[in-house]
Amino acid sequence: MKKTFKFLVVTLFAAALLVACGGGGTSGKDAGFKVVVVLDSGGVDDKSFNQSAWEGTLRFIEENGLASNTASYLSSKDDGSDYVSNLEAASEDAELVIAVGFLFEKALQEVAAKYPDTEYLFIDAGLNPELPNVHSATFAEEEGGYLVGLVAGLRSKEDGSNLVGFIGGVDNNPVINAFQSGYEAGVWATNPDAKIAVEYANSFEDTSKGTALATKIYGEGANIIFHAAGNVGNGVISEALNYEDKFVIGVDRDQYEDGLNKDGRSVILTSMLKSVDVSSFEFLQEFLDNKKIESKHYYFDVKSGGIGAELTEDRNLKAEEIALVKEHIDKIKNDEVTLTKDPVIKNGTTGTRP
Repeated sequence: MKKTFKFLVVTLFAAALLVACGGGGTSGKDAGFKVVVVLDSGGVDDKSFNQSAWEGTLRFIEENGLASNTASYLSSKDDGSDYVSNLEAASEDAELVIAVGFLFEKALQEVAAKYPDTEYLFIDAGLNPELPNVHSATFAEEEGGYLVGLVAGLRSKEDGSNLVGFIGGVDNNPVINAFQSGYEAGVWATNPDAKIAVEYANSFEDTSKGTALATKIYGEGANIIFHAAGNVGNGVISEALNYEDKFVIGVDRDQYEDGLNKDGRSVILTSMLKSVDVSSFEFLQEFLDNKKIESKHYYFDVKSGGIGAELTEDRNLKAEEIALVKEHIDKIKNDEVTLTKDPVIKNGTTGTRP
């Protein structure tokens, strides 16, 4: 069945806290099942992929008129020590469990085998566990990184810096490395002479590390940093707010409002959009409609509309930059752009086009 994916801005975050805490009432019809979203470190308000997964769940509840207690979430520690216990607790309480993030791979393989009657969605799946009750959602992060990299490269050429930055969460992982790889390709497509400073925080939670790494890269002369680091990215945004001429490229969802300063200027140049919210919505909707999950793999890329870039006019992007990104969206759809998930530049170094 062909599916159409949309990027949505969900305005239900206050309700999220009420649902998770068991408050706010349970008005709405009974879905006949429960869902628990097990979040990675960073929490439900990480302004990134955890929050997006939860927002997609809330949208599912709202659009189907379901009771608010249909869904709840569990937050995980930064060290992952409670991945197994959280997944087990969720599996005891719900028919559907959503595990948010590639770091759940080992724990999910262990827990899902113990609960064959529970259906799991593994967002950002690595090697998909060969279990019939585990369903994966993967994304073409390299395509989104490429789109925002085009803008970063063009700006670095125009401002004469010829330097941009990338800050990732955990290195040596195909998901985060794909963000970096696509970004490199996009930057060099518009500025072959650009240098890219690459740093990894080894965390998705440590905002102070994000601030420190951003201070370093901005201090080297870069005016733009793309982050793919969960809550660490909030530290990058905080540091950018200390300057009048520095920008951040957001990730996963539109982060424009997260970067507003007291004067109403946002430090978010644009955001790479990744439909984590749509993956949780589609998984839950399929179960509600069919009373079972047949889709083994949900895949999101530019062609499906599941990967993109924030191109709202009258913000920080110029008209020609918006036109450029749209042109390359069409090129990706027409298979005119070839990308890889393997980055060129190593962690902790500043590199140039090979």
